[in-house]
Amino acid sequence: MKKIIFLLLILLLCCIGFIGYRTHANGGGLQGFLSTLVGNDETTLEELDPIQVLLLGVSTDLGGKITDTIMVATYNPKNQTASLLSIPRDTYTGNNYANGSASEKINALYTRGVDKILEEVNDLTGLDLKYYMVIDNQALIKLVDVLEGVEFEVPIDMHYTDETQGLKIRLSKGLQVLDGAKAEQLLRFRKNDNGTGYPAWYGSDDIGRMKTQRNFIMATAKQALQAKNIFKIRDIIDILYEYVETNLSISDIKAYVPYAINFDINNLKSAVLPGVSVGPTQTGSLYAPYWFIVINKTETAQLINELYSEPQTETTENTGTESTQSTEENQSTSSTESTNYTENISKKEASEIKIEILNGSNSETKLSKVREALKDLGYKVVTSKPTSTTGKTTILNKTNVEDKYLEQIKQVLGVGDVSSNSAITSSNVDITIIIGEDYE
Repeated sequence: MKKIIFLLLILLLCCIGFIGYRTHANGGGLQGFLSTLVGNDETTLEELDPIQVLLLGVSTDLGGKITDTIMVATYNPKNQTASLLSIPRDTYTGNNYANGSASEKINALYTRGVDKILEEVNDLTGLDLKYYMVIDNQALIKLVDVLEGVEFEVPIDMHYTDETQGLKIRLSKGLQVLDGAKAEQLLRFRKNDNGTGYPAWYGSDDIGRMKTQRNFIMATAKQALQAKNIFKIRDIIDILYEYVETNLSISDIKAYVPYAINFDINNLKSAVLPGVSVGPTQTGSLYAPYWFIVINKTETAQLINELYSEPQTETTENTGTESTQSTEENQSTSSTESTNYTENISKKEASEIKIEILNGSNSETKLSKVREALKDLGYKVVTSKPTSTTGKTTILNKTNVEDKYLEQIKQVLGVGDVSSNSAITSSNVDITIIIGEDYE
């Protein structure tokens, strides 16, 4: 018996030593430990491609299952970035919206099968999505309770009652911890009893609702990725089994799990597929005419490129002294030009330039800072409004104004990519500035 116990102890120590060694080789900490458990090694990360999944949030608000939320979720474990792209549920999928029907809205495609809506999303975005997850709204609600609540800033007061659905929403604006029941109220909110809803600066109507959904998913993910919740993994898996339908297998996703533990939620981008609202159409009834969202293909292509293209590293054939000299010359030129732009543009000249500001940073403070900086220089800021969240600040030349104005603005902001003749925004301004999350 002593020999058996001794041998068992030796085996146990060997196992602990092996796991410790593999954990260290896999990066150490919780990530290294989980990597060892799922069979990852030092080469696994390099072989992992970004994973993209179509998320369909299904509810029973109107008595039958409808696709209430449509998103594309992407996670890249190599550079630890992720994104959520919302697709408006009223997106038109037919050929002539003037004679369109409700069955041609993208959310109606779910009744014809998940493959149909997956195919349509790929067609709209130009992506090649293969995986989907159909999530009953109850999944997120129960997950919130398992996590013992999620801290979230409710954007507006929400007061709505619908006796037919047994729905009573009573949420006050401000930062608070939401339990599952309150999370359900937040996610189902559309308008208040008095007809008011999300304000224009936040994103009115369905745009505001999608923004709230994305923000709450991000807040929930931030809470779920905390190390303390590793002990709740069994409860989380039970929720997934009961409320989620997917074509993803454990083998498809297990390799990604260890790296997701270290994901910084601040690296998550969110956006909505760009389009315009059209209607009322010739179809529908007098009391219930149809309204659709028609996707702008040009803007969509640009957004998809921004969200999913890998950053390109510039290379040069110059080396040694020539490279150093070139760098020094560029720095010298940049410094001289910067000074000239500041000194040579008068406020009177600047006042002739009309500027539009689109806030893609989700920060009113940043918007105010940019607006005041431009006004101090003399520029005429004709409008400022929210837009889809974006990582990079962009300065768009709409009417071929002189480069000196663009460069002065870039200097003052301290950041920004300069482009010309963009079709993203209105053309009744000279310059459009899209504030990104990189603006400080």
